[in-house]
Amino acid sequence: MVGVQIAEGETVDKMLKRFKKKYERSGTLKEYRRRTYFTKESVEERLKRSRSKRRAQRANEENNS
Repeated sequence: MVGVQIAEGETVDKMLKRFKKKYERSGTLKEYRRRTYFTKESVEERLKRSRSKRRAQRANEENNS
């Protein structure tokens, strides 16, 4: 569970920003989204490969530009 202590004299905005950053880094939301539905392992591997291809293409385009 992610939590932050509010420091004395700290604004709510700053505390909220720290909380959001901690929450993002902990991967809680990512894990929740991953567990909300089941995907077969074969489908997951296919998605992984296609993401990897896209990432490589973007990097290649970026280097050529």
